Amino acid sequence: MSDASLFTAAPPLTVDAAFEYIAAQSFRPTAPARIGAEVESLVASAADRRRRLDPESLKAILAVRDALPRRSRLSFEPGGAMELSSRPAASVGECFADLEADRRRAESALAAEGYDLLGLGLDPVRLPRRVLRTPRYQAMEELFDQDGRAGRWMMSNTASVQVCIDTGSDAPGPHGIAERWRLAHRLAPVLIAAFANSPLRRGEPSLWRSTRQHVWAAIDPTRSRPVAQGLPGDPRETWAKYALDARVMAVRGPGRWTVPRGLTFRDWINGDYHQAPTLDDLDFHLSTLFPPVRPRGSYLELRMIDAQPGPDWIVPVALAAALFDDPIAADRARAALEPLWHRATAADLYLRAATAALHDGPLFQAANACFAAAQAASTDPRAAAALDRFADAYVARGRTRADDLVATAAG
Repeated sequence: MSDASLFTAAPPLTVDAAFEYIAAQSFRPTAPARIGAEVESLVASAADRRRRLDPESLKAILAVRDALPRRSRLSFEPGGAMELSSRPAASVGECFADLEADRRRAESALAAEGYDLLGLGLDPVRLPRRVLRTPRYQAMEELFDQDGRAGRWMMSNTASVQVCIDTGSDAPGPHGIAERWRLAHRLAPVLIAAFANSPLRRGEPSLWRSTRQHVWAAIDPTRSRPVAQGLPGDPRETWAKYALDARVMAVRGPGRWTVPRGLTFRDWINGDYHQAPTLDDLDFHLSTLFPPVRPRGSYLELRMIDAQPGPDWIVPVALAAALFDDPIAADRARAALEPLWHRATAADLYLRAATAALHDGPLFQAANACFAAAQAASTDPRAAAALDRFADAYVARGRTRADDLVATAAG
């Protein structure tokens, strides 16, 4: 099949058809039971912290192509950060056993060649440089460059723990789509604050406990701002409107992809570009949207959490699993989060979470209540132990890992 045949003509879309398609495909009802994680790690040479490895060199060291022995999917970010994605698991324990075994295998193989996996939300030393040269990332870089340099930092120098939870059922109540969507948005500032782990930039402390969150907030807001504050309403409609009003990252073709300036997908459908979009274009567009809470069909992706060192990626996963899937823990979390949002906007709370983190009084109180609810609900021994250790070392003391890094840098 030729490259040109991939872009053959297809029936043009209408706004109504696109709206219905987005609403239907992005929220497919599920019975909440599964949990998953995507764990990103910066890869750095122990001998030269400024060196970057390309994905093919990393795969050669790991002696794998796309999956590790416990079936974690292996992929790479534009700057060479490694991402391991778990299979949907029936429990936190299963998720941890599989993904952690593969992460430790990768860590060991890289260490033997003089490379470290850094569980940090932002590269503390290197300037951003892209090592993946695909048309997708070339177009993404060109789009973000229209608004400044933050996009390059996001693409090449950030890393996170992404927690994947089931979308929920169509029934009302705590396991319903609307309530889980609302809780995810209400919880987001607490997750940013509690797991802040990126205070260093170019070797020096920044003004942020989560500089990663600052970077993400500075890129194209039509595709990175929160979809909603968790207000009542149909999340399908909210998300469909968000997606249609987001800027088009690229118009693909057999040659160099075109990067329009200021063209939203709604504009594209309405004829503001000479080439009409197709359903395949819409699917691609949806894959280029990166809000803190993103619907992915049968699951929701929580994307606002800084990367964590070693096996501690399990802590935000265990926290989310307990708060979303245990009805009592969910109710306690909702009660603790509502005062936080009283007369506050998402922009305000995200800023406070990224700068003050748990030094912010209301965020500190909400985080402690959420951790206490999750600790009481957690049934997996390893997950419970990890939650307890993290809560005792950080949350109960109003501290984060970012505070440790700043203190070390000052010393």
